[in-house]
Amino acid sequence: MPRFNVNKRPDAVKPLFALSEYVRKSGLEPGLIELVQMRVSQLNGCAYCLDMHSQDARAAGETEQRLYLLQAWREAPFYSPRERAALAWCEAVTRLDPIHGVPDEVYEEALAEFGEEQLIDLNMAVIAINSWNRIAIPSRAEPGHYKPSKH
Repeated sequence: MPRFNVNKRPDAVKPLFALSEYVRKSGLEPGLIELVQMRVSQLNGCAYCLDMHSQDARAAGETEQRLYLLQAWREAPFYSPRERAALAWCEAVTRLDPIHGVPDEVYEEALAEFGEEQLIDLNMAVIAINSWNRIAIPSRAEPGHYKPSKH
């Protein structure tokens, strides 16, 4: 059962909507953003966000196979080098090592694929979905009611 509805405090989430809109307009590929949102939500165990972003990813043309295997992306041959760099980055940023933060090799790989400006945008995408997860999980947002918008 849901605990609270953050929409009762719209000003509280207004900056997150603005950040999500920034990410959407950043030039990062929509499919890549959806994969990152899915993977971060898997790591955080956010059912609401997984439901939402799996529907959005499908609506944007993502395949079932790639969505099903996302949790095992390192072993699956279906992801591009750019997607792999993004997934490694989102995992490292979401799990931040308490001593070393994001490993240098993950940074170097992501920088090579994205360049500095797009890496900043990718990092903002990771920050945005982690923030949304941290709203949906404690509020116990209920999955199953989301309907994707047109892509």
